[in-house]
Amino acid sequence: MKKMPTEFIFQLFALLIAVILVHSVYLTVIRPNADAVILEQRAQIETNPDYIAERSFYVIVRDFEQEACFVLMLWAFSMLGYKGWVASREHKLLLQEFIPITDGMRILPEDCREYARPIQNLPAQERQMLLPRVLLSALGRFGATRNVQDVSSSVHTLIVTEAERLESELSMIRYIAWAIPSIGFIGTVRGIGSALAQAHRAVEGDISGVTENLGVAFNSTFIALLISIVLMFIIHQLQLMQERLAFETENYVDEHLIRHIQSD
Repeated sequence: MKKMPTEFIFQLFALLIAVILVHSVYLTVIRPNADAVILEQRAQIETNPDYIAERSFYVIVRDFEQEACFVLMLWAFSMLGYKGWVASREHKLLLQEFIPITDGMRILPEDCREYARPIQNLPAQERQMLLPRVLLSALGRFGATRNVQDVSSSVHTLIVTEAERLESELSMIRYIAWAIPSIGFIGTVRGIGSALAQAHRAVEGDISGVTENLGVAFNSTFIALLISIVLMFIIHQLQLMQERLAFETENYVDEHLIRHIQSD
């Protein structure tokens, strides 16, 4: 039986927890307070025609579109946090010395197995990280081909491939960042449609239904765009961290391995 990827299981449970958490907050806090605020504002308007209702946070976020946006936001944050944690663990490996060699020493092709053995003895989870994989690949290639240029090209290709993989794994988070404003626009369309359906009441002098539904339209877009701005900023920060990881890994291999290898 094939083992399910840890990251997939994490994403599944993160989505489930986000749905439960956000919906619970909406049922117990957001919607009861929003209903109370709306009732109070209606009573104030009936008694005082000059009353200007203040914008309430609970009213702004009370609709289903905003709830869906917050669920997706927490889900995206959990995936970003997981990938950031993985990237930070990869960065910590760059502080270790996997190739114990000093300036002036040279690594010959027949020495590759000796230098590769400590890396192969690392725990399986750590051995699958980028730096150990690149070092093992470089040592294996040098032992087989005895060509320094071939080793350098192999290292560069492997790191470029890894950078492309990390980039592709952000596609789901980018889709969420795109979907959040789209959900906000759905709320806008729903609110405007409901407002137009009550246009006849506005003609008769009752504009409360129209204004309330227009509030739904504008509030959903406002929240969705605000969340999207924050989410895209964090996505770019994570992407920058991953790009630095690839760059620093290649520099590490050049500094600690490739400049010390010698074919003959």
